[in-house]
Amino acid sequence: MTGIRRLAQELNVSIGTVSRALNGKPDVNEETRKRVLETAAAMGYVANQAGRALRKGSTGVIGFMMQTGHEITGEGDVFFMSVFDGVQTVFARHQLDLVALLCSSEEDPDAYMQRVVARGFADALIISATKREDHRIDFLASRNIPFIALGRSETDAGHPWLDLDFEGMAEVGVSRLIDKGHRRIGISAPLDDTNLGFVLVDAYQEVLARHGIQFDPDLVFRANPNERGGHAIAHAIAAMPDDRRPTGILLTNEVMSLGLYNGLYEVGLPPGQAIAVIGRNSPQAHFLVPKLTCFTLSLRELGISLAEALLATMPGFREHYPLGTVRNVVSLELLVGESDDLVVETGSPRPA
Repeated sequence: MTGIRRLAQELNVSIGTVSRALNGKPDVNEETRKRVLETAAAMGYVANQAGRALRKGSTGVIGFMMQTGHEITGEGDVFFMSVFDGVQTVFARHQLDLVALLCSSEEDPDAYMQRVVARGFADALIISATKREDHRIDFLASRNIPFIALGRSETDAGHPWLDLDFEGMAEVGVSRLIDKGHRRIGISAPLDDTNLGFVLVDAYQEVLARHGIQFDPDLVFRANPNERGGHAIAHAIAAMPDDRRPTGILLTNEVMSLGLYNGLYEVGLPPGQAIAVIGRNSPQAHFLVPKLTCFTLSLRELGISLAEALLATMPGFREHYPLGTVRNVVSLELLVGESDDLVVETGSPRPA
């Protein structure tokens, strides 16, 4: 293996210059840095990461904690891979590496987090699937470990976070259905205490109340955030008496619409005809008929914002990202399809 001393000899520069160039230090001119990097690549130089970590007191690794399991990811994740791409785009600028920390759905997330921190192989962490009360936040704050949360929580350690605008989803989606004459509007929510469920349902109730519509808890359909969850909602709707069924529904997860469509066709309640559907965009949603009316955002851009907001809290990168403590809600755009074309006239019989 080619060493740093051999590189210095080949370039006729000091070992310190080579080291600073390889580590992206600002006190090396660009021409020298380019020569060092090109020669290192040509000679097959690979840094000793263990030694570098000991010398710098850091690992160059950022961990992204997410939960896994069939009940969570269903037939495959369509959300995190695009987010990861955006995150690593930023980290690559600084020779940092993203590592996915996969917590099984059968393991306690708090215990998993404590084990990860005890092993000390990441300089900072990104956590997701934040709970209403999330002990991971207090734990990381008490250990002075840089972290950012993808999702809000009632647990507040003054930490940075980014979250999707679920209030905006409820406002736009539910109001759109109300404008089309719907008065029994369903909504999907997580089975557990994930905070997005509380945020969304609270906003949903506020929109209904503002339009003089009484909240019916039977129209909050709690299900797993995957295709099977959407399919289960369709069958739950079909099992309701005709006068109790929703005529429109708002889904919160990207892939639930796939299962919902399949289930509605099975039970004879075709989407867009017997029930209006508004969902979240995904690559698979493009194949749905009728075309799904859905909320969308750039997941890659979300990942970029997440990474930059995290680095803004880390001393070694703060000067590159003078953002302060980022706590932002990310807007979603409504793409209009045909799945919510159903209009319910006041006083007219319910759709079959």
